[in-house]
Amino acid sequence: MLDEIIINQLQAIVGKDNVLIGSVNLTTYSYDATADVPHAMPEVIVMPTSTAQVRKVVQLAAWKSIAIYPRGAGTNLSGGTIPLDHGIVLSLQKMDQILEIDAENLTATVQPGVVIQDLNNAIAPFGLMYPPDPGTVTTATMGGSVAENSGGLRGLKYGVTKHYVMGMEVVLANGNSVRFGGKTVKNVTAYDFSSLFVGSEGTLGIIVEITCKLLPEPKFHKAMLAAFNIMEDAGKTVSDIIKAQVIPATLEIMDNMTIRTVEDFAHVGLPTDAAALLLIEVDGMAELVVAQEADAVIRIVEENHGSLHIANSDEERDNLWSARRAALPALASLNNTVVLEDATVPRSRVTDMLLALAEIGRKYRLVLGTFGHAGDGNLHPTILADKYNADEMSRVHQAVEEIFATALKLGGTLSGEHGIGIAKMRFLGNEIGDSGLELMQAIKNALDPTHMLNPGKLIPREEKTHVSR
Repeated sequence: MLDEIIINQLQAIVGKDNVLIGSVNLTTYSYDATADVPHAMPEVIVMPTSTAQVRKVVQLAAWKSIAIYPRGAGTNLSGGTIPLDHGIVLSLQKMDQILEIDAENLTATVQPGVVIQDLNNAIAPFGLMYPPDPGTVTTATMGGSVAENSGGLRGLKYGVTKHYVMGMEVVLANGNSVRFGGKTVKNVTAYDFSSLFVGSEGTLGIIVEITCKLLPEPKFHKAMLAAFNIMEDAGKTVSDIIKAQVIPATLEIMDNMTIRTVEDFAHVGLPTDAAALLLIEVDGMAELVVAQEADAVIRIVEENHGSLHIANSDEERDNLWSARRAALPALASLNNTVVLEDATVPRSRVTDMLLALAEIGRKYRLVLGTFGHAGDGNLHPTILADKYNADEMSRVHQAVEEIFATALKLGGTLSGEHGIGIAKMRFLGNEIGDSGLELMQAIKNALDPTHMLNPGKLIPREEKTHVSR
């Protein structure tokens, strides 16, 4: 633990009640939502309530060479908030104010600890929505979501977090803060710093304020469920829908194992004999346009030998989506370790990836279910394993390596929405090459020369500047 002098200094900055120590508190912040990654105890948890306090904490940490681990709700799935070098966990959950809703400019300005669903609840009376919706939308914070560049079920039509960040304020490793971007739709001043810090996983600076873009909430929706006897028909339906220039708000897939597990878990009436299900929703501001898009989807499903169930009420629509949102908790109930990946491929290769994943599961004799955002190629192969079974975990690791290798071979990427963290850092060079790694390290060295911000994440360490205590 840090010595008493530093603890006292931290208490002087944020108040005694906002400095947590003791084994129970430290253990609580020693892990996040990621399975099969190392845990590590922080030396102290600090919970600032203002940007000024964040600056002072960073200045103290820089002076004393203490690592800082920024953290939102800890729902991330890449090990991104685990304090590998101990040090300070900087929890931003108490900076949870919605500073402004500007309905005229379609923007909101928030502190990083605002929960995403709370923002959506606040802007709903204005007929607006904030589209990024990770599965943990009711608990994940805006700051964490921006730092991880998270996605969600509406990514196909509405994109991911980076498409909605217009500006922010960031505290840098030297304790100074910088603002960039803002409410203007067009802003090409200086470098595109927003894009640099979105998805930086807390390695370049600490996000203390965010201005985000809002959209009008669509007035009309049409949701449907399509069941297929063979996986290839489901995959072809996905590509045919996109080829027909229909962009659904959501286009989700479940394989047979996921279907059966969800039905056992949630009892929502899914067809358990189907090889695959697609959950599809089209939306828009014009009823006729939504109806035309729904008709096109129905025709394509039927051409690909699928059987349809169309939601005819809000209750039926909610029932369909509750099935999808139950996928992860249902699978997680099967064993003590859930390895959830987000390898992503071009939409035209979704079928190839689905078939490859099924083969990988067979090859390594693992329980592997796949669900995910088929419309944008972002699949979630999910392996259920026993962490106390060394042989099985060895096969899990081999399977994970093959999943990423397959995604890259198909022209895909390591991560569609979960980030790199520590879970995928060793694979990063396979996608961006040595030059890419060198560029990332150069940026890290420029903004955080002592590597005090979230060290050991995203960017492979350079020993010459490693912070240690």
